[in-house]
Amino acid sequence: MNKTFKIYALIFIIVMVILALLEVNKKEVVDWRKNFDVNEKSPFGLFVFNQEVKDLFKNNLKKVDVTAYDYYNENQKKPHNILVIESEIDTESWNKILDEVSKGSDAMLIIAKMPKEISDSIGFYDSQISFEDKNVLKLTDKKYQNDFIKLDKFPSGRGFSYIKPGVEVLGKTVEEDNSDQANFIKAKLGKGNIYVHCEPLFLTNYYLLKSGNTKYAQDVFSYLKDRETLWFVEANTKESRFFMRFILGNPALKYAWWLLLSGLVLFIFFNAKRKQRIVPIIEPLKNTSLDFVKSIGNLYLQEGDFHDMMAKKAQYFLNKVRLDLLIDTQNLDDEFAKKLQLKTGKNIEIINESVSLIKKAQDPYASVMKEDLIRMNKLLDDILK
Repeated sequence: MNKTFKIYALIFIIVMVILALLEVNKKEVVDWRKNFDVNEKSPFGLFVFNQEVKDLFKNNLKKVDVTAYDYYNENQKKPHNILVIESEIDTESWNKILDEVSKGSDAMLIIAKMPKEISDSIGFYDSQISFEDKNVLKLTDKKYQNDFIKLDKFPSGRGFSYIKPGVEVLGKTVEEDNSDQANFIKAKLGKGNIYVHCEPLFLTNYYLLKSGNTKYAQDVFSYLKDRETLWFVEANTKESRFFMRFILGNPALKYAWWLLLSGLVLFIFFNAKRKQRIVPIIEPLKNTSLDFVKSIGNLYLQEGDFHDMMAKKAQYFLNKVRLDLLIDTQNLDDEFAKKLQLKTGKNIEIINESVSLIKKAQDPYASVMKEDLIRMNKLLDDILK
């Protein structure tokens, strides 16, 4: 038995002992990620909802595991209900859903951050309206006043900051330190209706398993007509095709796999020390960050999307104000302008003009010129100096 073999054997035994100790003493870690997966039993999965959804829709529910575009190209349906819960859907599929709604179907979209093509079609603007760690979801209909759900774990804080006239508010988010904010709306589109709820957490395992919370979910879905409902779950139900899914899904095989890889790394390491060749000199990579920034800037200028550039600049500025100057940016009113003027020492006329341009940048329907972008960029840079 040579010396090298003894070293490898000793390292192997030490690694095995460490893994055994870790396995014995490991604690169960709760996965708080918002995965919204119908097969996940973690707090923010949809396993419980997936088990109870057929009873909720009186066994008149069909799960569709293909895209809406493919499904409607192959199927002609009479008016029905469409359900989408926190799924990534392509633009063509959204257009198909909107087309079905215009023909008389009703769609319920329970999505935290709505795609722009949907918000533009309905007439609303959703955004982060709160950073509170607790809030309450309520419906505006008087017959549902006693049914509510309290979110005490990682609420998204999203709501509708702008709603076009004619869109009906069905639900709201209630907080202690902020005014009520709409989170559930209904909009007429052609012969059908679109219902949009921007807080999907109320359907997750953590909240549905709490006593009394299922009533709120029943109230939300009661707005849909009693007819066939198609639930597009294509993004959540596709099985992973990763070739290692079986090994990594089994704890014993997973530890054996990582042990094998560790052994190979150690073997390569000790052999490389003995047989290492001369390492050639490699010139360091050039820093292309500046070129990349210039390319992105030129791309925006070619597209002429000055509104989007203004919105991003305004968002960056307000974030710097919150973090560096510790000023609340929720309400861009006279009080905000006064606080900013006091902490930066800039002229109040410059502050007021900057606030006016920021509000213009945040308005999705405002008309923005190139000169507005140049002026706002100069003013905000001067304020943060």
